[in-house]
Amino acid sequence: TSSKPPITCHVLDTTLGRPAPSIPVLLTLHNPPSSLTSPLKFSGTTNADGRVTAWKPESPFSSDGLDAVFQRGGGGDHKYSLTFDTEAYFAERGVKPFFHEVEVRFRVGEEERGRGEHFHVPVLLGPFGYTTYRGS
Repeated sequence: TSSKPPITCHVLDTTLGRPAPSIPVLLTLHNPPSSLTSPLKFSGTTNADGRVTAWKPESPFSSDGLDAVFQRGGGGDHKYSLTFDTEAYFAERGVKPFFHEVEVRFRVGEEERGRGEHFHVPVLLGPFGYTTYRGS
């Protein structure tokens, strides 16, 4: 049984009223521990339900999973972003979107990490607009 990662996301296509599958997503920790000099990156793709439920390390020289980085990660707040590559998704539907990529930046506090809180970031997506919020 796999456990849910500390950060998940969900994309819903508001033009269809359905989940948005097969969207590549990049999760970036912009302020990694001081032992590393560049941001840590993890990749995933939305499943048939429009969710990313697992992350693969993408950063060079790092095989740590998101769980380890999330817990260790040094003191202070973590600054993350989720980048959704929406261009191909809309191209498959014959739509040329205004927003070919959507980036959502957010902060995870040290106290919240210490309590083991989960962070879920839903995105309501259309070719000409999007909205997001902290989900549960």
